[in-house]
Amino acid sequence: MRAVRVAVVGLVPTVLASGIVQAQDDPVSLLLFGSLETGPSTFVSAGAKVALDRIDREGFVALASLGAGTRREGTGRRETATAAAVVGYQWFYDWGVLAAYAGAEGSIEAVTRGGVSRLEPARVGARLHGEVWARPAEATLLTITAILDTSRTAAWGRLSWGWQVEPWRGWNPYLGPELALYADHTGYRKWNLGVHATDFTVGRFSLRTSAGLQFEPRDSASPYVSLTVWTPW
Repeated sequence: MRAVRVAVVGLVPTVLASGIVQAQDDPVSLLLFGSLETGPSTFVSAGAKVALDRIDREGFVALASLGAGTRREGTGRRETATAAAVVGYQWFYDWGVLAAYAGAEGSIEAVTRGGVSRLEPARVGARLHGEVWARPAEATLLTITAILDTSRTAAWGRLSWGWQVEPWRGWNPYLGPELALYADHTGYRKWNLGVHATDFTVGRFSLRTSAGLQFEPRDSASPYVSLTVWTPW
C-alpha cells in the first residue's frame, strides 16, 4: 500500500472531502465519497470521482454528486436538494495537488412557514470549484477549497491546517484547525470554526471528521460535527 494524495469533492454546503487515500499499485480510476454535516443546519451528500487514467495521476477527472439539506429560516425551515456534474484537471507537484473544475449544478428548494410549505422553482446554473492540497512541510497539511454556484448564487470556502500525529501504527491523521464560510442568494450566512482529523482509515475506507462551533448572524453559536468517507472502487 502507498499513500496517494487525491482531491475529493462533495456538494455545497457540506464538507468538501479532501484527503489522502490508500491505493494499490493496480490502476484505480473510480473514487466513491459521502459526507454529512449536522448542527443548526444539516447537509448530506454522496457522489463519485472518475479519472480517465488513474485518480492518483495528473490528468482529466469528472465528478458527479447528489445532496440534500435543511436549515432554519426565520420561524420556518428551508429544505434543499442539489445535483452537480463537473469536469476538470488535477496537477500533481512535489508539494501537493492543485485541481480546478467547472460544470453544471441544479437545485430545488422548499420553504415551510406556519405549517405551510411552498416549493420554489427549480434552478440550473454553473458550478466552479478549485482546490489545493499542499504539504508545506513533511508532517503538515494545508487545504484550501472554494466553490461558486450560480443556481443558488451561493459561495462556500474552507481553509484547514493540520499536523500529522502517530498515536499508534496505521492511524496517523492530520489534526488541526479549520474555518469554513457559506453565503447564498437568500441572505443566509454562516461560518464554522473547529478542529479536524483528516486521513485515518477503517478497513478500506478513509475518513475525515471535524467538530466545532457554527455562527449565524441572528443566532448564538451552536456546535456542529461533520464526517466524510471515501474509498477507491
